[in-house]
Amino acid sequence: QLQASGGGSVQAGGSLRLSCAASGRTFSNYAMGWFRQAPGKEREFVAAIKWGGVGTLYGDSVKGRFTISRDNAKNTVYLQMNSLKPEDTAVYYCAASPPTSYSSLYSAGAYNNWGQGTLVTVSS
Repeated sequence: QLQASGGGSVQAGGSLRLSCAASGRTFSNYAMGWFRQAPGKEREFVAAIKWGGVGTLYGDSVKGRFTISRDNAKNTVYLQMNSLKPEDTAVYYCAASPPTSYSSLYSAGAYNNWGQGTLVTVSS
């Protein structure tokens, strides 16, 4: 099970850190990802991190502002979001992907475990 937390309301330019805690099993050999979905829009890839924490991927809209990291000892993945913009407003989901190709991690279809989502609202 994946449990996302840390969402909330913030003004543009502010920061939030999302957490995704895994329970019931270890995901240390899984890649972990964050996706988001705004009202009326499709789910969008945000970031992913390989199981060893060495390789990371980011969506174009968040590069340079968001940072994904993980702590395998705590079975937790984080998404540090800085310089938030109103267009970052969405429900953010964490997900786990069994070992797969690096390029596949951009696609929601690569992930077989999903958290419940946490709402991030950025006001202008």
